[in-house]
Formats: sequence, C-alpha cells, structure tokens
Amino acid sequence: MVQQSPLDAPIAAADVLHERYAGRLPDALEDLGGPERGAVELPLHIVWSGLRTYDLDRPRQCMGLYRTVLAEGQRDDIVRFLNRDLLLAQWPMMRIMISRHVREAWESAFPELEHGASAAG
Repeated sequence: MVQQSPLDAPIAAADVLHERYAGRLPDALEDLGGPERGAVELPLHIVWSGLRTYDLDRPRQCMGLYRTVLAEGQRDDIVRFLNRDLLLAQWPMMRIMISRHVREAWESAFPELEHGASAAG
C-alpha cells in the first residue's frame, strides 16, 4: 500500500477560494480610504463588461460597486475603492448578497463586521 503524503492530498475548492479572498484583504479596515460620495469608475481588470461607473450617492449603485470590488478586486483595488465607514454601514445587508467565501474571509479577519451584522440583524 502506498502512503499518501500531505502534499498529494486533494485541496478543497472552498479552501482555495477562502485563501484567494483572504490574500486580498487589507491589514486593517482603517486602510480602506476610498471615496464616500460621488461617481467612481472601476478599471477594466475589475469590471470587464456592463456598468463601470457607479454613483456612491445612489444606494443600489454603491452596493453594486462594493460587491464587485469585494469579488473581483485585488488588495490595491480594495484599499483604493472601498471606504471603511461605507463598508461597515452596508455590511449587514451586503453580507447576504456576496459569496460565502468572500463573507467568511472578511468576517474572520475583521470580527467587527460580523458583530455589526449581528447587532443590525
């Protein structure tokens, strides 16, 4: 019988996704220095089709931008386009609209998100 080494063990897709999103996280929520108001145009490497310019003063567009950047943005994009206060304010609703892998990566790194969501819901 051949023994399997830990390096030969299959990697679960959920683990790969969690690591992908966890690797993009800022060091602290305070690093999120994105705009609080106005129009924001996302680059093509984040949004390659459809709406690229979002009005942060329109709640649905603001939520759309945040969902898109959380799912598709790299660390520099997240810090550049997301704002700490807007993220905290939107998180209770947004957390049910994003993938489980994104949500778990963010809430495990930043427990204040999960606690804020519990308090709001």
